[in-house]
Amino acid sequence: MAAELAGAVRRAVIFDLDGVIVDSFDVMRRAFQTAYAEVMGDGPAPFEEYSKHLGRYFPDIMRIMGLPPEIEEPFVRESYRLSREVTVFDGVEPLLEELNRHGLPLAVATGKSGPRARSLLGELGLAGRFAHVIGSDEVPRPKPAPDIVERALRLLGVRPEEAVMIGDAVTDLRSARGAGVAAVAALWGESEAAPLLAERPDAVLHRPSDLLELLLPSLTHVPAVSEGI
Repeated sequence: MAAELAGAVRRAVIFDLDGVIVDSFDVMRRAFQTAYAEVMGDGPAPFEEYSKHLGRYFPDIMRIMGLPPEIEEPFVRESYRLSREVTVFDGVEPLLEELNRHGLPLAVATGKSGPRARSLLGELGLAGRFAHVIGSDEVPRPKPAPDIVERALRLLGVRPEEAVMIGDAVTDLRSARGAGVAAVAALWGESEAAPLLAERPDAVLHRPSDLLELLLPSLTHVPAVSEGI
């Protein structure tokens, strides 16, 4: 179970999207394979290497892998086409409902572009759970730089010590730390645990409901509200 976070009362939660809120791994794999074949031709798509960089902005991954930026267009097209196959992780919807009920403002800070993230959350009926959804195309520097978390803090109107960032990638944890926010590792998705644990996160969650225990001291200090954000 999650241990209590030290420091100030936590008044806001910032979530990564893929691998934390939604299970999109298979859709990403298929979109990448199709896009790679269209641009690069025959041969196996190096998805295993691609998956090691999840959490980063797609153009950054292409640069790191030495692949042409033209892969992005068919990748985005296929991601939109397959979006109805993306599912919400078990336990996430009741978690968001409970956090909303307690009045904690929530944000998404994702490696996706803002329009793609907002479109996906809208399709899944979750957009109204979040006060703000920020994409990597909407900040000067994407993760692992702290810019996207810092923007979330400004929009939510909270200090770094009053927020937590929930992520399933090393880039999420480093972005949170760079912004002075508690870095919390989510282990219910496809990510390997070892690299995340090597980052020494401030807390580790094995299921979405663990976050409620982690934030319990904070929840007792936030007035409850009857409806979501």
